[in-house]
Amino acid sequence: MEVNPVNECPVPKGILLAIGGHENKGEAPEKKQQKENPNRLEVLRVFTELISDERSVLEVITSGSSMGAESFEDYRKVFNELGIENIGHIHHDKRKDVGADETLLERVRKASAIFISGGDQLKLTSIYGGTDFLFELKQRYIKDPIVIAGTSAGAMALSTPMIYAGNEEVQEMAGEIKVTTGLEFLKDVCIDTHFVDRNRFVRMAQVVVTNPTCIGVGISEDTAMIIRNGRDVEITGSGIVVVMDGSNVLDSSILDLSGEEPFGVQNLKVHLLTRRDRYCIVQNNPPHI
Repeated sequence: MEVNPVNECPVPKGILLAIGGHENKGEAPEKKQQKENPNRLEVLRVFTELISDERSVLEVITSGSSMGAESFEDYRKVFNELGIENIGHIHHDKRKDVGADETLLERVRKASAIFISGGDQLKLTSIYGGTDFLFELKQRYIKDPIVIAGTSAGAMALSTPMIYAGNEEVQEMAGEIKVTTGLEFLKDVCIDTHFVDRNRFVRMAQVVVTNPTCIGVGISEDTAMIIRNGRDVEITGSGIVVVMDGSNVLDSSILDLSGEEPFGVQNLKVHLLTRRDRYCIVQNNPPHI
C-alpha cells in the first residue's frame, strides 16, 4: 500500500514569486507571445497585487547586480507606476557590510514585500548566507504573509540546490554543471531562469538526474511561478515553466565523468506549464534535524 509522506515542517505563511528574468517593465514587447499579451506589466503587476498590506513597504535588494543604483531606479519607477510609493533600497557588495545591523533587521521586520533583482546568484548567497539578515527574512516568510520575489539570479538564489556555473557549451557533459546551496526558501527544488531563451534544458536535467529527490523548475523570461504554502504553484506571465521530476528515472549515464560522451537519461518526467496552470511540489524527503 502506498503511503503519502508527511511533511511536519511549518507551512510558511509567506508567498514566493520566482520570475524567469527579463520581465516586462512597460517597454514594447519583443516576442510574439508578449505582443499578444494585452497586459505588458503582467508579472510585476501580479507581484504588487499579492501584497496584502494596504500601506505597502517594499524593499528592493540589488546586491547581485554590479549596477545596483541603476537597477533600483528601474524598479522604483515601475513599482511607483503600479501604486507602491514606500520603496527602500538594500545593496551590499561585501559580506562584512551586512553584519548584525539592527537598522537593516528592522527594515526587514517592517517590510510588506521583498524584491530581489538579477545579477550573480553566487554573490547573493555568499553575502547573505548564514547572516542575521537572512534568518530574519526566513522568519518573516514562515510566520507572516510577506511576499518575497526574485527575478533571474534573484529567483535562482531562492532555491536549493542552486546552479551557479555551466552554460550550454558544456551542459551535455556529466559533471560540468556547478551547484551549491541557495538561500533555501525552497528545499529540494532547483530554479533556473531565462530557461527556454538560453537553452538550459539539459543543464537542469543534469541537476535532477544527479539527485532525483530534487524537482527542477525552468522559468521562461517574462514568466513567473507563484508559490503558496511552500508547495502550491500557479503560473503567470507570457511564457512557460518547465518542471522536471526525476523520481521515476530508470537509468542514466551521469556517472560517466570522462567528458568524452554526452550523458543520457531514461524516463525523466517533464511538465510544461503556462498561465493559470497549477502544480504541487512533491514533498518526498522527510524533514529532520
